Amino acid sequence: MIYNLINKSEFDKVKSFSARDLGDWSTKMMLFADMCRYNTLVAVKKAGSGHLGSSLSAMDIAVYLYLNEMNVLEVGLDSPDRDIYFSSKGHDVPGLYSLFYAMGIIPEEKLLMLRRLNGLDGHPEVRQPGIEASTGSLGMGISKAKGMAWAKNYNRKKGHVYVLTGDGEFQEGQIWESLQATAHQKVNNITAIMDHNKYQTDMLVADVNNIEDVVEKVKAFGWYAIRIDGHDYNVLKKTFTDLRKVSDKPKMIIADTIKGRGVSFMEKPLTETFQGKTLYKWHSGAPDDESYDKGLAELTETITKLADELGFGKIQIPLNKSEGKPITKLAKEFVTEAYGEALVELAKTNKKFVVLDGDLSADCKLRSFEKTYPDRFIENGIAEQDMVSMAGGLARMGLIPIVNTFASFLSARANEQIYNNAGEKTKIIYTCHFSGVIPAGPGKSHQSVRDISLFGALPNVAIIQPCNADETKWATDYCISTAEENCMLRLVIGPSPERIQLPKDYKFKVGVGAELTQGNDAILFGYGPVMLHEALVAADYLRKIGFGLKVINMPWLNKIDKDWLKKVVSDQKKIFVLEDHSAVGGLGDRLLNTLIEINEIAGKEFVNFGLREYPECGTPLEVLEFHKLDGKSLAKRISGVDDIESEEKIKQKYTADAPQ
Repeated sequence: MIYNLINKSEFDKVKSFSARDLGDWSTKMMLFADMCRYNTLVAVKKAGSGHLGSSLSAMDIAVYLYLNEMNVLEVGLDSPDRDIYFSSKGHDVPGLYSLFYAMGIIPEEKLLMLRRLNGLDGHPEVRQPGIEASTGSLGMGISKAKGMAWAKNYNRKKGHVYVLTGDGEFQEGQIWESLQATAHQKVNNITAIMDHNKYQTDMLVADVNNIEDVVEKVKAFGWYAIRIDGHDYNVLKKTFTDLRKVSDKPKMIIADTIKGRGVSFMEKPLTETFQGKTLYKWHSGAPDDESYDKGLAELTETITKLADELGFGKIQIPLNKSEGKPITKLAKEFVTEAYGEALVELAKTNKKFVVLDGDLSADCKLRSFEKTYPDRFIENGIAEQDMVSMAGGLARMGLIPIVNTFASFLSARANEQIYNNAGEKTKIIYTCHFSGVIPAGPGKSHQSVRDISLFGALPNVAIIQPCNADETKWATDYCISTAEENCMLRLVIGPSPERIQLPKDYKFKVGVGAELTQGNDAILFGYGPVMLHEALVAADYLRKIGFGLKVINMPWLNKIDKDWLKKVVSDQKKIFVLEDHSAVGGLGDRLLNTLIEINEIAGKEFVNFGLREYPECGTPLEVLEFHKLDGKSLAKRISGVDDIESEEKIKQKYTADAPQ
């Protein structure tokens, strides 16, 4: 596979080209933007994941601002008088990185390290040059921009603050809090711009949770609001010129855009529909080889045509070519698929439970349930707090709500609502998808390493993380059919590195784990398919040097059968816990407290392998090795032997990333 970017020198030539009139100027802007789109496609393809749809739809807005409106290049990235721009939604950051490369803010090698360790984060992080705010968890941007704008006024500094939002993001409650407060506090040196491309994850905003008429709503909150064509540079120029005259209100631009702009087949939704609703394919993920080649060819043709219209001359477009080989699909297990199947099966005999979703039905493998039982499926959109409190009301009426979204957003954003519900002593099941460190490409906004501790503080919640498809179905059945208290079901979103083999006589029983390997030199407790795979790799390394490691699958993260634990550790002197979580508040703390309680800790070594820093961004193996949580590193840490060398038990079988 060949990955080459349009060189920065070509962008410099376009930037310095003198437009003869407004028409030429507009064509010049379009040319610059499409060259950035080309590089964005290359970067995302090389990364193996990323958000193309939003990167392409927001590109014209970002290009216009940085090349025509903002003073960043003149005063410098660190000047207190600089204009500030950042994206609240963060999905468009591959496109923004491509623009930064074109402007000389980041080097070529960085752009080609998108979603790699020591490269560029999958969502905006302030450690990257030019990035003004860390984002990725939706709804926070206008509030943060308001703080920046207020501080500029307080410090008597120049510069305007621009913040880009998504349209689906306007389903988040904090957006409306920030709109009201910004106007009330008279913070008027701020302009919010909605990239209104009409789609959120893979469905129309209007079908998920309609926000219209958004212009009138924003005006009602005391803002000056205008709706424009977000791809027309002449309209953009006139709009921002006119907005400079508005000094008594904060400003909001609703920019109508096209998701996937610049690549014709990405501009169109799939022809298929779901429940009569249109599906969009290109929200996240890297394109297949055929689509990649086709997209680059189309952008190349457009770039050449625009350059000809300008009389600019030929743009040097590099060779990029996919391998063109058919993709060999390996048999991989998704525990989320087993979860979705279990919901459909259990619904046949249990009419009391209903399923709620936060705009992630496809990622959470709920589409089959949504299709089979549409009257028992509630789509709340990007509004976690509202969804959780609605679940509280459903539970008070005798139903069993099953709440679904990514673990980072559910456990933290709606934590107060979860606490309130739990105090009512009803039963709600919270399914936390995308839990743990892997996939790591999206960055720390999506890597959930706090959720066990946040749920663990509640006295009437059972926290469970299954290791394979079978255990996922048993756990789902337990939560719905047997449990009398709230349940938190923790699921990884990507494919399992291997199918964890449970003992044939294993029974899913509260507080009891399963022995996966035998060994008397040390015992290691782990959970979930990602970390148990690494534990098994470590056990294989250790076996080669005569060190016996007993690996335990412990799906019950806050419930431990004391008799079972006493028996399983009785002949062990070294006890290790492998967390897919922070070292604080996870399984390790629970096990240690229980060992103290049953008097089984004296004379034994206890070590918790959990995160003690923010999780890194990169490929799965890069990140696991960085945090010393990969199998080989674990074997070294457990044995104290630094020169362990052997063949891995199972080749690392991760994908580079997962959606959103």
